[in-house]
Amino acid sequence: MWIYEKKLQYPVNIKRKDPAAAKLIITQYGGPDGELGAALRYLSQRYIMPVNEAVAALTDIGTEELGHFEIIGAMVRQLTKGLSYEEIKRGGYADFYVEHGLGVFPQNAGGAPFTAAAMQSKGDAVTDLYEDMAAEQKARSTYEYLIDMLDDPDVIEPLKFLRAREIVHFQRFGEALEKVRDYNTRKHVF
Repeated sequence: MWIYEKKLQYPVNIKRKDPAAAKLIITQYGGPDGELGAALRYLSQRYIMPVNEAVAALTDIGTEELGHFEIIGAMVRQLTKGLSYEEIKRGGYADFYVEHGLGVFPQNAGGAPFTAAAMQSKGDAVTDLYEDMAAEQKARSTYEYLIDMLDDPDVIEPLKFLRAREIVHFQRFGEALEKVRDYNTRKHVF
């Protein structure tokens, strides 16, 4: 079903360690509006879509979100690789460190672990696509907030790429919603 190319969708080459930035960025790895939740949401919702175009959009975007999950994981790893205990403490990363060392773990910026409760698969195509459009807007907002909080161009550029993809996903879900509505009108499903 997939061909895996062993490179990131967008290159991540962070030169400066920054545990404080990693602590913020981790929210897009496992937070409620992050990439893992989006991937699982879309790949779960695709099964009830009544039109192939909607199935394709959810499959394509869901798998792309897994690639974004990988980008965020690489960013967190590069921001924390080789931290000393003093850098961990000074960077506000001690609470993460005592739970996960310098591993990458899906959680939000406040430390709450990923939970599937942050995602939805309602079983109604129209409802799910509206949910997806909202999810993409929330992720876009989160990327904008992260960009506002950070100053390293090596960190900001991948975040800008990811923010731009959220906008494209929102548009694709809008197109899929129109296809589902057209189908529902033809089949008299409301």
